[in-house]
Amino acid sequence: MIALALAGATPEYFAQAAAVIVAGAIIAYAGARLGLVPIVGFLLAGVVIGPNGLRLVHDQAMVDGAAEVGVVLLLFTIGVEFSFEKLARIRRLILGGGTAQVVLAVGATAGILAVLGVAWQAAVFTGFLVALSSTAIVLKLLADRGETASEHGQVGLGLLIFQDLAIIPMVLLVPLLGGQGGSPSDVLVALGKAALIIALVLLVARRLMPPLLEAVARTCSPELFLLTVIAVCFGTAYLTSLAGVSLSLGAFLAGLVVSESRFSEHALGEILPLQIIFSAVFFVSVGMLLDLGFLVRNLPLVGAAVAVVLGVKLLTTAASVRVLGYRAPVAAASGLLLAQIGEFSFVLERAGREAGLTPAGLGVSGSQTFIATTVLLMVATPYLATWGARLERKLERRAEDAASGKMGEDASADHLPRMENHVIVAGYGQGARRLVRVLRAAGVPFVVTTLNPEGAREAEEDGYPVLRGDSTRQRTLSLVAVERAKVLVIADDDPATASRIATVARIANPTMQIIVRTRYLAGVDALIHAGGDRIVAEELEAVVQLFASVLREYRVAAEEIERHEAAVRRGGYAALREDEEAPATLACALEGDCLQTRTVTVRDGAPAAGRPIVDLPLEAFGVRLRGVRQGGGGWDEPPARDLVLRPGMELALVGTAEAFEASADVFRPDGGRLPAPPPSTARRTVADPEQVITFTPADPSRCSHLAQLHPVHPSARGCEECLRTGDDWVHLRICLTCGHVGCCDSSKNRHATAHFHATDHPVMKSLEPGDRWGWCYVDKVEL
Repeated sequence: MIALALAGATPEYFAQAAAVIVAGAIIAYAGARLGLVPIVGFLLAGVVIGPNGLRLVHDQAMVDGAAEVGVVLLLFTIGVEFSFEKLARIRRLILGGGTAQVVLAVGATAGILAVLGVAWQAAVFTGFLVALSSTAIVLKLLADRGETASEHGQVGLGLLIFQDLAIIPMVLLVPLLGGQGGSPSDVLVALGKAALIIALVLLVARRLMPPLLEAVARTCSPELFLLTVIAVCFGTAYLTSLAGVSLSLGAFLAGLVVSESRFSEHALGEILPLQIIFSAVFFVSVGMLLDLGFLVRNLPLVGAAVAVVLGVKLLTTAASVRVLGYRAPVAAASGLLLAQIGEFSFVLERAGREAGLTPAGLGVSGSQTFIATTVLLMVATPYLATWGARLERKLERRAEDAASGKMGEDASADHLPRMENHVIVAGYGQGARRLVRVLRAAGVPFVVTTLNPEGAREAEEDGYPVLRGDSTRQRTLSLVAVERAKVLVIADDDPATASRIATVARIANPTMQIIVRTRYLAGVDALIHAGGDRIVAEELEAVVQLFASVLREYRVAAEEIERHEAAVRRGGYAALREDEEAPATLACALEGDCLQTRTVTVRDGAPAAGRPIVDLPLEAFGVRLRGVRQGGGGWDEPPARDLVLRPGMELALVGTAEAFEASADVFRPDGGRLPAPPPSTARRTVADPEQVITFTPADPSRCSHLAQLHPVHPSARGCEECLRTGDDWVHLRICLTCGHVGCCDSSKNRHATAHFHATDHPVMKSLEPGDRWGWCYVDKVEL
């Protein structure tokens, strides 16, 4: 499109087009080096090169045309990334919140101006201008920051969609306010026609678009596919504009239509470069409207206008959001996010001038004040959005601290059963709600901790074990037996809170797996540093991964985990929906090593770091080392006993919850000393010579020496050699060929292994109470 426009362009036209692109790139780059977001750089570029600056560009019509294309493409890409399903989810925001925000903003602005003596027609017209926010800037910021799915991002999107819809009646009402145009009935007819056109476009396009894109994609022609996508975008926008609907809303609807096709991601990838170029031109064009001379001469007037608009937008938006039941932090962040005046207010302002209306009834001065106020607030929007996000986090923390002060000391676990090898679910947001449903269906033991009274009440009504308390506090975690827990899941908290929970929990139980769900990739490193073991991704897929990670820690077979994941995903994640029952096929048998095996990461500062395996008193505490994994590779089973453990290595350990609790100091990353073995471990295990010991491997295919296994009687009540020499042992092992009883490799003399080297008898079994595992010395596999 740029090439077509420039093919017959005069040198002057080309020079101005080049000035827009080159100046935008250079000034945006300089701004980025200074820490400014690109949008601000583009706005400043427009101020510098525009007719009120260096006058490098003075053909405003040319720039406006390219800018309009930019807005259309931007809204189209937003629509492609959205969907009708997501739109339906925020319909209450669009209709309820949007209506309240527009009505309140128009009313508040008109009321202020009426008190100042402005005629009611001009006051209402100015209210129209103030009520609209910048769809292009807000959605661009949300997309760049990955906040479109956040609460304040969803609120902003819903209100912006309604504002784009509200442009239709506003454009129709402006002539009436100016004493021109038709009757109110004409307005109603026009609105009905617009609604009918929109419904018709959506109905036809939803039926035609998927097969159309399928047919075009089969040609394998990228040029034809791109041209088709552009045609859908511009064609739909133009058709809807014939009914008085704004081009931007038509483009957004076109994107929604394309989102229904399975080629939507392909379409987005093809059109994104064009969207970036033209939307940059749009922001440059807005900056070109600012008259710096007028701004300097009328600084008090412009400053007052900025303050009034900022106050009106912040208060009316926040009030509308609060009315819908959103929390105060979300309302505050949304108010600051939408505190600017929108690009379509320029269209409305031009329509008002044609009808004899100007902002605040001030004529040319009013128009210039409106332009200056709009550009300044647009420049400030990235910073207002950042302050809003910080304010949201601050208010959230204050609310948490207040709730903790009221409830934390009163938290009681008297109603909870004794727990071990369980999952602690910190918080009870949407992710946690879905997770506990599949955990209960699978039979995995868990407990929920939350400060939210409504969430706690809901969980209790559903029959889940709940502790009301702050998960960032050591006392709360202790009440849910964090020292004996197997997994901690942080599913819904912001990165800062999740980091605090992980830090406290990691100190309390260094052998527990900590799994964190986060929305943004930027926080992953900080969460790992805080103590998280697995950081998983967004929305429903993240819940699937949480479930799979929990099952993996319970030693469920990989094939079974894959089957469970497929069951959860089946039917559009039906198992995770609140109105569906989790399928009974999720149930798995949790017994034996399934509950007693843990994967523990060696962390910097832990006593185990920098020491060979042979120096660790693990078996003295009742913990057996099964294998070691380095750098994400395969498991080394069994590991060499002289292997020096380094931070980042993963150990596969087997033991009871009490054994892991007792050995926690070996892995606690607090710089402490390696703990001494407990004195009570020596000779604590004895054998019964009258007992017949048999052994059936769980997987016979792993060992080729099963023919040498026989039912045997223990040869002695303890290690034969240690009994003769008077030495102590830690654990006992029995030879399944001859019944010899020897001491384990954590014992001083390692007589079980010595017996193998002396006799070549291949398989031994643990004689520890509750242990059902065996070991083949020849094949080096656990049985």
